[in-house]
Amino acid sequence: MLERFERFTLAVNEVQRAWTRIASEEMNAYGLKGSYLVYLIVMHRRPEGITAAQLGSLCSRDKGDVSRAVTVMESKGLIKKESGSGNLYRAKLLLTDEGRLMTESIVKKAEIAENIAGEGLSEGEREAMYSALEKITENLKELSKTGIPNEEPAAEPGSGAFPAETAPASA
Repeated sequence: MLERFERFTLAVNEVQRAWTRIASEEMNAYGLKGSYLVYLIVMHRRPEGITAAQLGSLCSRDKGDVSRAVTVMESKGLIKKESGSGNLYRAKLLLTDEGRLMTESIVKKAEIAENIAGEGLSEGEREAMYSALEKITENLKELSKTGIPNEEPAAEPGSGAFPAETAPASA
């Protein structure tokens, strides 16, 4: 079990480091932080507009980070607030024509990167990996709210899991 934890932790950290490096290099060409890449992609997928609150929620970012990013991207003419809207968190944010063109270029590169990263995986393996990763993410989000219990939860019948005291040594 500890080996699995180590493999998972190291793999997630390496994926995050590589993603951060790639995103930073790509976004630096536009004078933006790498972390803004995900905001642009999320907005690109919602051409009808999205509020800053929704953007923060979908990107798992806090209000301050969203506000700073919106200010920068708006000053660069990449996004605009829907006219007649009130404060930032209720206003619909939309990509401008320039923002849409830039994001389309980024999306094409993201698709290339995703294909290269997934080389050697079948479509079924990709789907299984993303499904498992989503489950792990939800479980870890819940665990981060509740904390780690003092005892391991009982295995459900038929799950194939062993109680800690009877687990094989190679687990």
